[in-house]
Parts: sequence; structure tokens; C-alpha cells
Amino acid sequence: MKSAPVQNSSSLATLLSSFSSSLDNCVAVYPERSKGSHSCVVSRLFNILVVFFLLPSFLNAQTDTSKLVVSENLSAQPIDTAKKPGSPAIAKINSPYYYLTPEQKRKRQWFIGGLNVVGYGASIVIFNNTWYKDYPKTSFHTFNDNGEWLQMDKVGHGWAAYNAGRASAAMWVWAGVAPKKAAWIGGISSTVYLTVIELLDAHSAKWGWSWGDMAANVLGSALFVSQQVGWEEQRIQLKFSFHRKEYSDSVLNKRSDDLFGTSWVERMLKDYNGQTYWLSANLRAFFPGSNIPPWLNVAIGYGADGMFGGYHNVWIDEETGLPVNRTDIKRYRQWFLAPDVNFSKIKTNSKGVKLLLGILDAFKFPTPSLELSNGKLKVHAIHF
Repeated sequence: MKSAPVQNSSSLATLLSSFSSSLDNCVAVYPERSKGSHSCVVSRLFNILVVFFLLPSFLNAQTDTSKLVVSENLSAQPIDTAKKPGSPAIAKINSPYYYLTPEQKRKRQWFIGGLNVVGYGASIVIFNNTWYKDYPKTSFHTFNDNGEWLQMDKVGHGWAAYNAGRASAAMWVWAGVAPKKAAWIGGISSTVYLTVIELLDAHSAKWGWSWGDMAANVLGSALFVSQQVGWEEQRIQLKFSFHRKEYSDSVLNKRSDDLFGTSWVERMLKDYNGQTYWLSANLRAFFPGSNIPPWLNVAIGYGADGMFGGYHNVWIDEETGLPVNRTDIKRYRQWFLAPDVNFSKIKTNSKGVKLLLGILDAFKFPTPSLELSNGKLKVHAIHF
């Protein structure tokens, strides 16, 4: 049995430090209000998740496959007791909790515990030094931003909490913690971590404690924990997708550049007009006796468009200093229906591919989609 790769802690620190530059570029422009809002909340949360996706995926790839129950050995079981390959029962048996020695568990759990302390602590320091340092500190105060961005930022909080909990739980499973206990640890630690960030908001003059953010964080974690404890698998995944928006109106393109950035990565992290969040359900999990491919999902998506400010399409032109009023542009919600891919259901023996699939499970696979918005149906040949 190979010991846990301790050198990963330095890689984590390198990743965290590299994120500070992207955080420095996050901006918010809200001339219609005295306080600011996190126009790139997804940027902040996405940076957190990169670490949590990469690490557990790599750790799981180090599993000693000689200890696993493989499908070829299942045929020896009686028909009425045989477990289907890929089922939650097999995943449970293959958990390190069942085959690691107590000493191996102890070493891995100390390693993961230390890594979480270092990772969480370092990222909080980075956020404090890059996001909050330019604004005065205040006493605890609340901040009602529930009406902004047609709640796209709130769904982003839920996505971050769900996937951070999923990734954190995977670390603890690798460390030999019982799967259900690991799910609780992952979900609670995800919520606690995001609560610490919310507390930093609560003591910043620019922002404040948002009960809407907290509700979204708790719901995202609850979506992960409830499924893992109840079904021992994620039958419904919370995913993200993005497509860059371009406009024929030069004023809107300039506003988008000023507010959301010019690069593709900046737009992906900041522009809510191009983001879609999906609840992606695995069909085979709900119809186990069917011939539906185990990787096939069906997804319901939520998005919004026509937004060039937190509440209203009114802003001050940075070059001329003159007000711009584009309330003629309708802000509206979008609902989508599309097929999807459950990457975790794709079988592979490659450690590198497993790592990639673990990361991709947080993102919606591009497919055709059906959109309902403004009382009309639209068909998209491909939806990113």
C-alpha cells in the first residue's frame, strides 16, 4: 500500500497562491446603491473548488485496486444476492474504510485533517488580503442582496457548497472514514467554510452578512449530504455551464467588458448572463431495471439574461462620467431541459482519466437544449 503523497500540500499552496491574482481582478459596479455586491461571487467560489476537485480526484486515483471488489468476481455470488457492478453496494464495499488497516486510516486522516487546516486557512488569508483589504472594517451587519442578478448569485452559492461538500467528503472517504460519516463531514465543513467567508463580508463596510447567501450554502450542502446518506450516491447532481455573450450593440459590449472583464475566463466567472446552473438526474439510478445507459442524465437548468447591473440596467459610463439608462432591455429568467452525461458512471482504469472525470462531474456536458423564457419555447442546437 502506497502512503499518501505528502507533497500534495505544497501543490495546494501553489494553487491557492495563484488564485489571488484572479481575485484581485474581481470588480463590482453598482451606481444605484451605496453598498457593493459580489458581482463575481462565482469567481471566488470557483477558485475554492479547483483545489477541492483536484485533490480528492488525485487521492482516489491512488486507491490500491488489488483490494477492490471487481465485476468479474461477482458472478460467483448466488443470483439473489449478487451485487451489480457500479451499484452503490459495490462502491460501499470498495471504500477504503473496509480494507485499510487502523494504522493506515490514522495516517491518512491526520494527513487530510492537516491538509484541510492548511488549505482552508491559507485560502481565508488570501481572500482577506485580496478581497477585503481595501475596504474599512466594521462591526457585524447584514446586507440584503436577495433581489440582485435574478438570484443567479444565490444559485452559484448552492453550486459551490454542493461541490465543495462532495469533494471534501471524497477526501475523507480516501482517508478511511465511513462513507456516511464522510458525507456529513464534507457537507458540514463546506457550510462552515462558506460561513467564515460570509463573516468576513459581515465585517466589511463594502458588503455584509447575507441571509440569502447562507440559505443557499446550507441548501447546497444539504443536497449532497441527503443523497449520500439516503441513497449512498448522487442521483441528482448540481452542475454549471457557461457560454460567452456577445452583443450587436457596442454600448452593451463595452458595459460587459467593464463589468465582467474581457477574457473568456473572466466572463465565465463573472457574467451571470452566460451562466446556467443545472439539476442533473441520473435516469438509471431511478430506473435500475431498465436498459438506459448508466451514464445518461436528464438536466433541468436555470439561467437569466439581460442583466447589466445588480438590480437595474442603469450605470455611469467610466469614460464620460455620464449616466447610461438601458431599462429598455428586459431582464428575464430562463428555464432549460437537456440531456447530460454522468461522468462518474464512465468506467476506466486510468488514474488520469478518473481524475478528469471527477472534476468534470461539476459541469454540464454541452448538448442540445430546450429553453422556456418570456412565455416562448426555443431550441438550441448546442448549449454550453
